Amino acid sequence: MQLLNIDYVPGKEFEALDLVKGTVVQSKNIGRDFMAGMKTFVGGEIKGYTEMLVEARQIATKRMADEALSLGADAVINIRYGSSAVMQGAAEVIAYGTAVKFK
Repeated sequence: MQLLNIDYVPGKEFEALDLVKGTVVQSKNIGRDFMAGMKTFVGGEIKGYTEMLVEARQIATKRMADEALSLGADAVINIRYGSSAVMQGAAEVIAYGTAVKFK
């Protein structure tokens, strides 16, 4: 399964199958939340949040790819990511793109 954030696959002709997406709502644990709160006093990267969002993107990407596979797709093109705060301490991450089948 090829995953591309461009709207074509070099050297391939394809037919578009459908929009595919994967989403996850991820929360941090109490320890990370406390440490993140402390970090706001001194500044800098909040590594616990960074790790949480990296993991959430990986899960969302896998769910998107799994949906594409269920359609018989060979690739997902024009992949995009979005995120939003759902509630205090939890973020939604969505991955979406167009599933395509090579001719």
